[in-house]
Amino acid sequence: MEAARGFARFRYILAACVATRLVVDTSIQLFYSFLQIIALGMGLNVVVLGRLLSLRSVVGLSAPLFGNAADRHGYLLVMRLGLVLAAVGAFLMGSGAGFWSVAAGMVLSGLGLTGFVPTVQAYISAQLPFAQRARGIGILEYSWALAGIFGLSLMGLLFDHFSWQLPFFVLGTAILSAWALLGFLPKAPRGADTPLAGDREGTGEARAAAPNVSGILEDAAEKKVKPALAPQLSTVVLPAVRHINALFDLGSNRRSAYAVIGANCLFLFSQGHVLITHGVWLQNEYGLTASALGLAALAQGAAELFGAVLVSLITDRVGKKRSFQAGILGSLLFYIALPIVNNGLWPVIGALLLLRFAYEYGLVSAIALVSEQAPDRRGKVISLAVAVNLLGVTLTGFTGPWMYTHFGVWGLGPVSAVCTLAAFVLVSVWGRESG
Repeated sequence: MEAARGFARFRYILAACVATRLVVDTSIQLFYSFLQIIALGMGLNVVVLGRLLSLRSVVGLSAPLFGNAADRHGYLLVMRLGLVLAAVGAFLMGSGAGFWSVAAGMVLSGLGLTGFVPTVQAYISAQLPFAQRARGIGILEYSWALAGIFGLSLMGLLFDHFSWQLPFFVLGTAILSAWALLGFLPKAPRGADTPLAGDREGTGEARAAAPNVSGILEDAAEKKVKPALAPQLSTVVLPAVRHINALFDLGSNRRSAYAVIGANCLFLFSQGHVLITHGVWLQNEYGLTASALGLAALAQGAAELFGAVLVSLITDRVGKKRSFQAGILGSLLFYIALPIVNNGLWPVIGALLLLRFAYEYGLVSAIALVSEQAPDRRGKVISLAVAVNLLGVTLTGFTGPWMYTHFGVWGLGPVSAVCTLAAFVLVSVWGRESG
């Protein structure tokens, strides 16, 4: 049950979460704008560093485990654990100790981001009714835009005037400060579908799955499998199957939930495919320095801020699904246009600004849409969505740098356009507004 009904009382909670997300989102976006600069500092090329970024993303498949832990033990505990892991990862990446240090930093950073980002979304969602959910999530997602406006511009100055390592140490220290800040926040209601410690059977859905496995075991017994084997299988296999079922069971609205999650994954892949190399594109083809890339990130952050603000103002009235669809269609138009406008810096910057606005409006609306697909297991649904999203983002580490290296901008826009169109079909045919 959602505990709070008045929005104003959460302004301090939102402020603390936005400030924390600003730092975390800066660490996420750092590679998008400065991939080539960081790669040179680490002694790597952009393709190798892109694959290491995929390593950071692929550990996001652990998100359902963090989601279940958050539903069971509390959102704040998992959020703060994630921040500690992210901070250690930042320090390792900035240590300059070589490839394996970077790889270890990517893994720890990925685990930290996976633990924190979906859990803070669930934490805010649990305290607001669905009628105000887009407003709250929209304000939380201001952080992504603010990271571009303030965080990346500061990082660009640090890269230009100091060293490639300093931004990682600054971010690691800031993340630890945010860990201390979150210790002052109140707890929030948790998911309702987590089995009690003494409930060996788990949820009702998990129980429903058990007879199927039991039947398999009975069939095996009838076929004269060794007598001692069936009890052993019952002890080991049944709990494992129940646990797996519980991880992926999204309730009666599962078709819509998985459709929305899948569409969101395709939408993020499309953006990531362009975003991961857009800094290299601007640097190679238009000669932008680190400071200039920071200014470009500032402008794009402003565009994203407008998109997030628009979500917080109108999406609850327009509808989460319709807003997501609008963001998808807007992004599709600009993906198609990218190769065409690549004949001057200002047309490219203009297209990127409009793309980031449309993308942010769609993405934040999608988060609000996902949050109500299964309200009784919100932490699980949001974490599963993040895991699937990160699977898509993982692929961008392989596709984006490679496609740009071989085909230029023609390897970016058209690929993203096709995937964005698939996302639109998926959410339009099977997606529902809520569970």
